[in-house]
Amino acid sequence: MIIFLYAVLVFLVLRFSVTVFNFVSNPKLGRYGRHYDDPVSILIPARNEAGRIGILLQSILDQDYENYEVIVLDDDSSDDTYAVCEAFAQADNRFHVLRGQSLPDGWLGKNFACFQLAEKASGSAFLFLDADDRVSSGLINNLLFRLKTYNLTLISLFTNQIMRSLGEYCAVPLMHFLLLNLLPLRLVRLSRNPAFSAASGQCMFFDAAVYRKQQWHEQVRSKVVEDIEIMKLVKTNGYQAEALLANGFVHCRMYGDFSSSADGFSKNLLAGFGNNIFILLLYLALVIAGPVLMAIEFDIRLLILPAVLIIFSRMMIAYLSGQKVLYNLLLHPLQMCAFLFIAILSIKKHLFKTSTWKGRTIRSI
Repeated sequence: MIIFLYAVLVFLVLRFSVTVFNFVSNPKLGRYGRHYDDPVSILIPARNEAGRIGILLQSILDQDYENYEVIVLDDDSSDDTYAVCEAFAQADNRFHVLRGQSLPDGWLGKNFACFQLAEKASGSAFLFLDADDRVSSGLINNLLFRLKTYNLTLISLFTNQIMRSLGEYCAVPLMHFLLLNLLPLRLVRLSRNPAFSAASGQCMFFDAAVYRKQQWHEQVRSKVVEDIEIMKLVKTNGYQAEALLANGFVHCRMYGDFSSSADGFSKNLLAGFGNNIFILLLYLALVIAGPVLMAIEFDIRLLILPAVLIIFSRMMIAYLSGQKVLYNLLLHPLQMCAFLFIAILSIKKHLFKTSTWKGRTIRSI
């Protein structure tokens, strides 16, 4: 027991060190004051997004970049997604909407939708966005600045998350908690090792010439966490890539309550751990069970260091991700309970092959 508790403390110190590195290095998309006129294709896969996609399309109209085309692929929606997008297309000839083809065997829906979008795009850069995003002025100019300055093939942004319900506050912050507590984000660009890979499919910005050559979404056609797999492929093939925090340039409200949050995160949580149940369980033991056992076994004076490390980690992560510091501190125990629930749900879905998303069964090969 003592050995395990010391292992928990060592792991906590290591995670705190990673968080400090991220806090000091401040891996955010900057504001550079440069303006470009490169043709950019904004590509949006959409399935049953009639209630949300209008906000994204309007935000694209309102932002400051001008030389762009928007292509939305309606992926067999059963609602009015196509009609909402068609209204924008009729009002502005930079907007286009397509009906997606039937999903072939061996493909996951979003990956095939992105592949079809890229086939129709004409820009020198591709900006893939999710239908529940919202963009702000400066996004494209600043992405182009980094793409050109560092000769990058891919930039992925972790978007600022909008949360309004208690259920969302208990689940959604876990995404940045895992990311900034485990991975020194600057190393995605600075290290050539594919092990240092992170990406968010909510915002992926590609050099179009390299994309057309490599067909990244086709290469990961069956992968659930296609964003991370693409990042690994980009680095494995010798290209430069980067993952950054969106710094207010892209916002997203992923889910509306805890139920939908748990359902959404559980479909890819285990995949994010390489579909290795043992590794996920070990992580849960060190991050959740360990601190609980410490509180039971240790003298209160010995708990000061772990408590300080957890509190300061949560404060730094909340600051970096643009979240409410006090909320994440007060809700930390509930968030850890939510994480445990989502992990168990993810393992269950993997074992019994019951993972679905928007009416489709998800089977990663």
